Amino acid sequence: MKSSDSVYLAIRGLTYHCRCWGAPGQAKLFLLHGWMDVSASFQFMVDAFRHPWHVIAPDWRGYGLSSRGGGDCYWIPDFLADLDAILEHFQPTEPVLLAGHSMGGNVATMYAGIRPQRVARLANMEGFGLVDSRPEDAPRRYARWLDQIRSGARLRDYGSFEELAEKLRANNDRLTHERALFLARHWGAATETGRIELRADPGHKLINPVLYRLEEAKACWRAVTAPVLWMQGESSQNASALRMSVSDRDSRKACFSSLMDRVIPASGHAIHHDQPELAAAIIEDFLLGALN
Repeated sequence: MKSSDSVYLAIRGLTYHCRCWGAPGQAKLFLLHGWMDVSASFQFMVDAFRHPWHVIAPDWRGYGLSSRGGGDCYWIPDFLADLDAILEHFQPTEPVLLAGHSMGGNVATMYAGIRPQRVARLANMEGFGLVDSRPEDAPRRYARWLDQIRSGARLRDYGSFEELAEKLRANNDRLTHERALFLARHWGAATETGRIELRADPGHKLINPVLYRLEEAKACWRAVTAPVLWMQGESSQNASALRMSVSDRDSRKACFSSLMDRVIPASGHAIHHDQPELAAAIIEDFLLGALN
């Protein structure tokens, strides 16, 4: 298992933790994790990389070893601004190589259209946007958000890392016990009582009160100039959760001027857990095109 170091940055009033593998002099690759995940989750994929990358993976605000946001909930624009500051710190002048999973893929893809000159290539694992909304959804959504704030968000705790690992395996039977226990020890932390609580702000469980507008996301995607790798798990339920039909999926893909499409066999939504070796090989071959 490749060893990693921790780098802490002052980003927009928060302490941001970045997990780094490899030497600073090597080509940089930024990995962005998804919702209810942490940067260490990319360990299995990093172990499979053949090229000597300097991998930089932040814990998003409110996750892992980064500070919590301090508000009631979390907003995609904050993640975009955090990413902008992180890239400015590590690679201020040259266009970057980005890869993101799920929420991280969504943030990376939006960013690549907002700052097209900053992204050389982008690998997007299952970050295909969200369910579109309608203006008439707003009153009900705001009301639901207010109700959630009033009742408060909570995350369950666990009796041991083993118990948390078994929960992870129950949610994803492709995880080996060894990998599940590794994830549990990074996703969770022991409290003074000996219980294991997740390294996540419960505020992430609250819905975003502002409606998701797919056409706005598509406008950002159309502004992406970098080549994009679109990676989908063969057995992923993500498309059905997004109520994404074949025509909807194709219309989202059509936003990108340069797109490579790959379906990952024997994988669900968590491509970086289910097929880390294959995902690493595909991503690496795609990204190395920017270095050759």
